[in-house]
Amino acid sequence: MSMNKKTMFTYGGLALFGILGPMLFPQYTLSIAYLWMMVLMASTWDTLGGQMGYNSLGNITFFGVGMYVSAIVQISFFYDGGVGEYTSAMGSIKPEFTAAEYFWGLGLGILAAGIVGLALSLVFSSFMFGLRGPYFAIGSLGLAIAVAEVTITIDYVGGASGISMPLFPGDIEFRSTFFYILCFAFTIVSHFLLRWLYSTQFGLAANAIRDDEDKAEAMGIPTLAYKRIGWAIAAFFMGCIGAVAGNMAGFIDKEVAYPIPTFGIFMVAMALLGGKGTLWGPVLGAIIFHVVKEATWTYLLNLQWVALGLILIINIVYFQQGIMGWLKTKYPELFGIVVDTSNIADDDEKEVAR
Repeated sequence: MSMNKKTMFTYGGLALFGILGPMLFPQYTLSIAYLWMMVLMASTWDTLGGQMGYNSLGNITFFGVGMYVSAIVQISFFYDGGVGEYTSAMGSIKPEFTAAEYFWGLGLGILAAGIVGLALSLVFSSFMFGLRGPYFAIGSLGLAIAVAEVTITIDYVGGASGISMPLFPGDIEFRSTFFYILCFAFTIVSHFLLRWLYSTQFGLAANAIRDDEDKAEAMGIPTLAYKRIGWAIAAFFMGCIGAVAGNMAGFIDKEVAYPIPTFGIFMVAMALLGGKGTLWGPVLGAIIFHVVKEATWTYLLNLQWVALGLILIINIVYFQQGIMGWLKTKYPELFGIVVDTSNIADDDEKEVAR
């Protein structure tokens, strides 16, 4: 857990940007909030997908479940009419919550979203981890689609009409700053938790599972337990950030809660771009991906998907190890990697002598 000067400088720069970003660019506060959300998504996906080699396409499941769980808690705790009746799509009833009710409901909703997401991951993992490789990836994607379809059949949460979230009790500027702080805080907590986790026996076991799961099991490593822990951590944070995202959006339905073609794929793409299986790769990939996405959305709207597609193609064709992997190979000294060139020199001398 000790940090060298380069790491401390990196943390200091990110902390400075995180604190001063909304002040320097107030018109982009929510955009930067989504950037931190992307970092969290990519980093937590990498816990299973990069560290263990289980490429999940279904982590977005916990994101959507978190939205709905938070909405249920926030509304049902202070309104007796039910969630379905509360939403504007079901009628004109629109009670207003006090500031205390709103913030208490939000806090409890975020906590409940994380706990339910964690619990669901333990339930799903009891049968999902019977699959490996591409079968696990497709199975997890099917799980996300199935949960999304089941959700819109439940009238209690508004069905296909969705839920209108409680109104934030404050002005628009404070609202943006408040949700920015939540996104930034959750990203910081998740990052340092993963940093600590990877430095423990969990990191060694996770990499052993990625390299050869059968050999890891033969060595006595409880692979299923480690996989369940990895997915549970991702599910908890995805549930929490889903609750925050639902309140940021103000209205949730199937497309907002389960954005499988966008956020569901983005989190995988960002980890691959930065370099999966590393602590900083998903962070770097998320920052680059989000900046390109927002810049093309603002200035090159018709070419946004073209630009994102080109990033993925270049990544897959030329940088399969990701940016961090390429940098470590090209400039190992920057990462404290010592390359022993003595054997190479001896081989060259022998070749000349021949």
